[in-house]
Amino acid sequence: MYSFNFAPVFEHFDQLLQGALLTIQLTVGGILFGTLIAVPTAAAKIYGAAPLRWVANTYIEVVRNTPFLVQIFFVYFALPTMGLKFDPNSAALVALAINVGAYSAEIIRAGIQAISPGQLEAGTALALTKFQVFRYIIFKPAIRTIYPALTSQFIYLMLTSSVVSVISATDLAAAGNNIQLNTFAAFEVYLVVTAIYFVLSLGMSLLFDVFGRWAFKYPLAR
Repeated sequence: MYSFNFAPVFEHFDQLLQGALLTIQLTVGGILFGTLIAVPTAAAKIYGAAPLRWVANTYIEVVRNTPFLVQIFFVYFALPTMGLKFDPNSAALVALAINVGAYSAEIIRAGIQAISPGQLEAGTALALTKFQVFRYIIFKPAIRTIYPALTSQFIYLMLTSSVVSVISATDLAAAGNNIQLNTFAAFEVYLVVTAIYFVLSLGMSLLFDVFGRWAFKYPLAR
């Protein structure tokens, strides 16, 4: 019979909290920088000249058709040969931003292209400026349409961040690995780590649901 012993885990619980804090920081940073990449990429794919569309399409297809593990290895191990050297946490942030930027660009593109051409023509007929057309007819309706898919992608980003432990980034997964190596309480450690990821996911989901209800009149999550 297996005897559960969570004492060694809670003795090192401060390490798990520090790892969880870095996971949150990487997630927030990945969302911010990834969005900064995604918006111009989506715009280039829709409105850009042929060379810009080619660059945008190539970036999206390369990221979406390669494993995230390979992408983070490329950032951490390959880019230094070109003079771009990152510490583990910075490399993790760069890789996460690049990854979520590609996926979010496709989501944003779909939202913008879902706007009916008739609505754009109506805006022009009302003598709205291009900025007003973008703000009132394109931007907010597009964001409202893609918001659920975009927030799901952001939550998935937080879960994907656990992979960054392979380059010694000190996130929650890495903290759990270190504690397990020191205590040999693998079952208890990873049970607690799983619970923390679960709580973080639920917390993010609730925050996005509350914001969606406030901004777009969405109902709260089931």
